[in-house]
Amino acid sequence: MQFGTAILLPVILYVLMALSMLWSADFNSTFRALSKEASLLFIPIAFCFNGKFIRMGKKDILKNYSVAMVLAGIYFLGRAVIRFYQSGNSDVFFYHELATPAINAIYLSALFSVPMFYFLTVKKKLWWSYICFIFLFLLIFLLSSKTVIIIDVILTAIFMLFYARVTKKGRVVLFVLFMASAVAMGYYGKLKDRLVTEFTTRATLANGVNNLTIRDAWEKEQFSHNDYFNGSAFRVYQIRVYSELVKENPMIFWTGYGLNASPQKVHEKGIQHNVHPGEADYGYSLQNFHNQYIETFADLGIAGLVLLLVLLGYNLRKALKNKDFIHIAFAILMIALLLTESFLWRQRGVVFFTVLYCLFNSIRAKDLKKGNEKNIGNGGSGLSGVTSL
Repeated sequence: MQFGTAILLPVILYVLMALSMLWSADFNSTFRALSKEASLLFIPIAFCFNGKFIRMGKKDILKNYSVAMVLAGIYFLGRAVIRFYQSGNSDVFFYHELATPAINAIYLSALFSVPMFYFLTVKKKLWWSYICFIFLFLLIFLLSSKTVIIIDVILTAIFMLFYARVTKKGRVVLFVLFMASAVAMGYYGKLKDRLVTEFTTRATLANGVNNLTIRDAWEKEQFSHNDYFNGSAFRVYQIRVYSELVKENPMIFWTGYGLNASPQKVHEKGIQHNVHPGEADYGYSLQNFHNQYIETFADLGIAGLVLLLVLLGYNLRKALKNKDFIHIAFAILMIALLLTESFLWRQRGVVFFTVLYCLFNSIRAKDLKKGNEKNIGNGGSGLSGVTSL
């Protein structure tokens, strides 16, 4: 049984969530959310009791997960093809239509990203490894999550320039071909439309809809139901909402409202500002903060935010120390994705994060060093320790 810092951090975060029931502004919501966040408690404990065997099988776990996600990708793409023949609508190949709104394109992009990096960095590539990498890369572009695509493209480019097991000239050729392909897919896909909408400066869109700027989102006192928030503007509006809530009740800076207790306060602010109420879970006032850092701050106070930052910082530090490129990619992807999504406040997000966090951080640096020395002793290069799994 091993109960180190890596295992302890998510458990402490869950304990803080449970303690927030004592001061929660919505006890029932907090109590119900604890079961959703239970992965932060039970998965680390499972790793604690099985760490030795999990470390021995890390390579196989990543391989099996990656192959499973390729099969899942084939399913989603096949489903889209069938729907296209039924409807003739090409939108079924993109964004939430491809992932389904219930799964969410952004979450599915994250699930595909780690397998993509597995096939990119595997030391002994077979022909099917290249095909799987290209297939997953294409799927991530079809899912059109701006944050995930930007991070994945940057990390892949860095790998090709500095870590690919080819000559320097070959690395440059790979980099140029890869970036040309990425730009082409971005230009001809739905990603282009989403970026145009994100950065357009037109005051009025089609059907009399007002396109709000970031400044509007921060300063405008009253909105109308014709006002449209693009992704950046909406997240700025949510930060504004939190700042107003803190001004009205400074105590939440220290304690937060309690786990999952802030949505009602956000909804009340939405009514006050007259943002579009929408239907079901799609109205602006019914959305969460779409920023894990602000979400944690609002629900658990400064202690929760600091604990989250320590957790992510420890994860990145361990990845850099172990020189494991897949772990580095995972750590950076999570840090960036949490800026635009309340990823850990969704069950699929917290399970994904906790499993991979525990898997990667259960590997000690000295264990990797032994593996690297073994590779070098067998005729490999020092670089193989970085790219191998």
